[in-house]
Amino acid sequence: MPVADAEWSGRPRAASAAAEASYICDSCGEEIVIPVDVSEGESQVLVEDCPVCCRANTIHLHIGDDGGIFSSVES
Repeated sequence: MPVADAEWSGRPRAASAAAEASYICDSCGEEIVIPVDVSEGESQVLVEDCPVCCRANTIHLHIGDDGGIFSSVES
């Protein structure tokens, strides 16, 4: 159903700014899926505790021009 002109704000909806990425925990080897806010920029660094082994992981994210999200991790 098309959006009426009065309803269109010209801003992307919040859901379009959210995506997911995954990484392998360096400590326990578990694959972890994390939410990514693409509105925070094309290069991001996050520190997150593994929900399985509780070790801290530094996650480097790069969002490509095509919207693909690439991740690397260090513990």
